[in-house]
Amino acid sequence: MEGADPHDATVAPLPNVSQSSSHRGCFDLLPAHERIHSPQRNISHNDAQSRVRNEPLPNELPDRRPPAHQAHSRHHSSPISVTTILQNKPPKPTMDRLGLLATAYGQPNKHSSQFRNPFGGRPWMEQSGAAAAAPGAKGLKGIVAGGITGGIEICITFPTEYVKTQLQLDEKGATKQYNGIMDCVKKTVKTNGVLGLYRGLSVLLYGSIPKSAVRFGAFESLKGRLMDSNGQLSTSGKLLAGLGAGVAEAILAVTPMETVKVKFINDQRSGTPKYKGFFHGVGMIVRQEGLSGVYKGLTATILKQGSNQAIRFYVMETLKDMYKGDDPSKPVPKMMVGAFGAVAGAASVFGNTPIDVVKTRMQGLEAAKYKNTADCALQIWKNEGPMAFYKGTVPRLSRVCLDVAITFMIYDSFMDLFNKFWR
Repeated sequence: MEGADPHDATVAPLPNVSQSSSHRGCFDLLPAHERIHSPQRNISHNDAQSRVRNEPLPNELPDRRPPAHQAHSRHHSSPISVTTILQNKPPKPTMDRLGLLATAYGQPNKHSSQFRNPFGGRPWMEQSGAAAAAPGAKGLKGIVAGGITGGIEICITFPTEYVKTQLQLDEKGATKQYNGIMDCVKKTVKTNGVLGLYRGLSVLLYGSIPKSAVRFGAFESLKGRLMDSNGQLSTSGKLLAGLGAGVAEAILAVTPMETVKVKFINDQRSGTPKYKGFFHGVGMIVRQEGLSGVYKGLTATILKQGSNQAIRFYVMETLKDMYKGDDPSKPVPKMMVGAFGAVAGAASVFGNTPIDVVKTRMQGLEAAKYKNTADCALQIWKNEGPMAFYKGTVPRLSRVCLDVAITFMIYDSFMDLFNKFWR
């Protein structure tokens, strides 16, 4: 009835039952010595009619009143059902909500000394109730694990990076030096020895550690903020987190590192190399071109790294979700992580090699002949044709697939280790 207290549950009597001699209430049918009365309340005629109709009595209905009202009622009387009275059983004590939750999970009550957190794999929920760990904590772990990963990975894959860069710098015409991957390797080893394939490693080693640290740290931070209440990333969330990671690493680490690396490799192509080492080379570049000399091709690098990481992280996270199926806590074996990484790397190569070629040209020693990134792309198209945008695809494909596979395997291993000991 409108305006009535919703917590004041009552049951209307059956019409004219009390007036009918042939339909007396069941309570009235009981002999006097079998009529049981509760110390708190008597079983009324209306209650007896409700029991006949198999309906819950008012004191058997769920109590939805505010906690203060419930506490007041418990202080004065305890609700006892007719069934409890008839069976002569004492009422069972009620259990608090967390106790019920623990029971549902098969855990002891929290007041027991054996209480265990029902959210096993997510210990932070015991204190904060959050669906995921704080993004700041995961971001810091990502920075440390990413930095270690970057240093290990670049030492393994640098020769393929060297060959790729040489082929991308090799233009048509009289200045063309190499006829393919093996020709580049043979001529480099013949001229500079096997260590010639590692020319410029120091530059990438100094740069790969902060680059990988920024990339994974930014991704973990963005992922923590974009996840839903179930700890899952949507399609747009995966792309956005990867894009943000790529842009962050492009500005903070990749552009200066790549510019110096390309200039070092390009310097070796000349008859009289002028850079004697990393610090000597960087010093010469800054003195001759200013600080902007190590930030050549920033726009192309942002486009390349942003698209790179958006594709890689999207493919990687999607493949992991497909493998886990309906069990988000299912662990992914490291070999599967490596295979997923290789697929993600291949997808990024075919997706943005043209941008990578433009970026490499903009960072070379002859970058001054291009007005800007768009002019560089236009001149490559006019002078060398569209296939020039896919120069170095094969060596880049082999390098990137190996690179991304190793990177994700090492990174996942360190994150698993950190999650055990770093809370």
